[in-house]
Amino acid sequence: MRRILAVARKETRHILRDPRSLAVAIAMPLMMVVLYGYAIDMELKHLTVAFLDQDQSTASSELKREMTSSGFIVPVNALVNRNQIEPGFRRGEFRAVVVIPAGYSEALITRLESPVQILIDGADGSTAAVVDNYLQAVVARFNRRLAGEAFGIEKFPIEPQTRILFNPQLVSAHFVVPGLVALVLVMICALLTSIAIARERETGTLEQILTTPVAPAQVIFGKVLPYILIGAIDAALILLVGRFVFDVPMNGSWWVLSGYTLLYIIISLGLGLLISTFARTQQIAMIAALMGTLLPTLLLSGFIFSISSMPWILQQVSRVIPATYYLKIIRGVMLKGQLWFPDEGGVLALLSSIILTLAILRFKEKLD
Repeated sequence: MRRILAVARKETRHILRDPRSLAVAIAMPLMMVVLYGYAIDMELKHLTVAFLDQDQSTASSELKREMTSSGFIVPVNALVNRNQIEPGFRRGEFRAVVVIPAGYSEALITRLESPVQILIDGADGSTAAVVDNYLQAVVARFNRRLAGEAFGIEKFPIEPQTRILFNPQLVSAHFVVPGLVALVLVMICALLTSIAIARERETGTLEQILTTPVAPAQVIFGKVLPYILIGAIDAALILLVGRFVFDVPMNGSWWVLSGYTLLYIIISLGLGLLISTFARTQQIAMIAALMGTLLPTLLLSGFIFSISSMPWILQQVSRVIPATYYLKIIRGVMLKGQLWFPDEGGVLALLSSIILTLAILRFKEKLD
């Protein structure tokens, strides 16, 4: 441990002697979150819908067929009771729930009208708007058909009652800003550590380190320690900006989010160190870090485009991108108040072990 701390102190001095890099590490995340938070307004389409059919009649089955006939809405999870709705939303199993009440078919016959409740996950505001607009259009089309069959009625038979959960105002920043935390952290952390080994090699200090009784694993962990603090500061600043500038709610626990964020930071730093073991110069290391983190996180993690709408092969690629899992965690904690992510947390822990192990082995191979 003493050797690890010695390497960490050395790396800290390197950071403090380069105030411009330190300023970039702190200022760039703030600039990105402010600019992207105002500029990005996405339209995602992930139209998985669950049905709670409490009527179980021919009329209710006809309504479900009408809603799903175009293929735009994908039916999932035939629900049995209302207690399944909120847990399903929190797990991301569906984007909306259509509740057909008991007595629906009888009400259409006797009163020529019946309410139908539509519940929508508003954590993703753009998708929620798309789902709401489409379901309203389908109900309106079905209403026109029923009105034509029952000529002379004064109002439409089906009354859709829409309720949007987790983000009732459909504020885009509530979805974008938590995603920016994942994007900015992986990019900045990997960028900072990607030049660590390359810098030592270029300045000739790597040979000096090799003359000391420090093991490769100790060098790797020693170099990671100072950047964990920088990553934690960046994460705190971004979350504070999101909370107080963009009014992103925190419905969960800051402590839970901090724990998962720390794990994500370690993965990002390890990824940068792994890249640095392959790069010969700092410039190559920086370019590789940007290309290896920015584009995959931006395009394949679910930050902009829905993973379920991607081709099968890209969906498999998204499974090895750490941000894919961290995005579910941070949005689940902040917007839905979820506190436990066993699957996502387990995958992140596994990825951190794999990446750090590969970095140590690659660094040791370089030394040999």
